Amino acid sequence: MTAQKQSAMESMIEWLAHEDELGKAPSKIECVGEFDLHDMHYYIFKFKASTFGKWLLGVCGGYENLTETTHCGHVFSELEPYDPATAEQNSIEMVEMIREYWMKEAAAYEAGQAEDGNDSSDEGGSNIFNGFVLLNSDECDLEQIKHNLLQDWGIAPTPDEEEESGGNTLVFEAEGFTIALSFINAPVPDGEAEHFAGANFFWPEAVEVTKTHVSQIILAVFSQSHDALDTGIMYTMLASSSLKLPNAIGLYSSGTVYQPEAFIDMAQIIKEDNSSYPLLNLVYFGIVRSESGVSGYTYGLKSFGKKEIEIIDSAADSSELYDFLIDISSYVLQYDVTLRDGETIGFTEDQKLPITQSKGVYIEGDSLKIGF
Repeated sequence: MTAQKQSAMESMIEWLAHEDELGKAPSKIECVGEFDLHDMHYYIFKFKASTFGKWLLGVCGGYENLTETTHCGHVFSELEPYDPATAEQNSIEMVEMIREYWMKEAAAYEAGQAEDGNDSSDEGGSNIFNGFVLLNSDECDLEQIKHNLLQDWGIAPTPDEEEESGGNTLVFEAEGFTIALSFINAPVPDGEAEHFAGANFFWPEAVEVTKTHVSQIILAVFSQSHDALDTGIMYTMLASSSLKLPNAIGLYSSGTVYQPEAFIDMAQIIKEDNSSYPLLNLVYFGIVRSESGVSGYTYGLKSFGKKEIEIIDSAADSSELYDFLIDISSYVLQYDVTLRDGETIGFTEDQKLPITQSKGVYIEGDSLKIGF
C-alpha cells in the first residue's frame, strides 16, 4: 500500500469516527478502487460499522499528484450500501456534491444567481458574501481565525449554537450570521486567481505573489435575518481576521486579489465610523486605460441586488473616474437606489449623465453604462 493510499485510509477512518458520523472507527475497512476527477486523485473504500454489518461506501481525496499525502478535504460517506458495480459512479457523485455545496454556498454570488432585468426586485441580492484566502503553504489554522475574530472584533460563536469543527471545515453561528470556512489543500484551479490578480492596479506584484499560493480557505458568510450591508460587514471582518494568518498572501474576492495589508487597513473603517461600511472591501473598482480613453467598472454590486456599473472610454483622468465610481456606488447602496436604463443621473443641478443597459465590456452579463 502506498503512503498516499494509507493516508487516505487513515483520513477515512478519522472522518467516520467523528461523533456526527459512525462515532467510532469502522470494524473493517478496505480500499477497493481509485479514480481521477478534476485533475485530482481519489480512493474508494468499503467499510463495516460492525463485524456482521453490511459493507458501506466511502470516498477520500483529492490529491494533486500520486506522491502527496495531504488531500483537499473531500472525505465523505452517506453510509449507503457498497455495490461494486456502482461504487465508482456513486463516489464521483459524492465528490461532485461536496464541490457543488461549497462552490454554491461559498461562491453563490459569483455564479450570477440574479436574473438580468431592470428592476432590482427581479435581480435580488444573494445575501451571501464569499472570498478565497490564498495561502503559500499547506498549513491552515481555522481555530486561529476564530481567535482573531474575537480579538479583532469581539465576535464569538453564539452560546449553545451548534458548531461543526473538524479537520478542514469550520461552520458556526455568530450574531445571527452563519460563518463557514473550508480549507482546500490545492490552489484555485485554472489560473483563475492569477488572472483576476492582474486587475489590481494598486498592487503591481499581485500576479507574481498570487502565483505562489498552493492552497486556499473558502470563506462564506450568509444570513436570513440580516440585510446585505450587514452581511457584507461581517464578511469583511471574517476576511480581515483570516488574512492575519502568517501564510496568507492575498484574498481572491470581488473580481480581484487584494493585498492582505491593504484589505485589513480598509476594514478599519468599521471601527472608526459606525455609520460607514467598508465599500472598498466589498466592491472592487477597476480602471482600464486604452488609446480610446479611460474605462472603469464595478465588481460586487450584484451581491447587493444591483447592476454592475461601467464607464467606457471616458475623457476623464483615472483618479477622477475612480472617485466617481466610488461616489455613485456609495449612493446606490447607502440609499438603496435602483438605476434604470434610459434615465440620467448627476450630482449637481446641471449634471445629467445618461444611463444605458447593455452587455458588459469588462464584466460578465449586462451592466449599466454611465456617460461620464
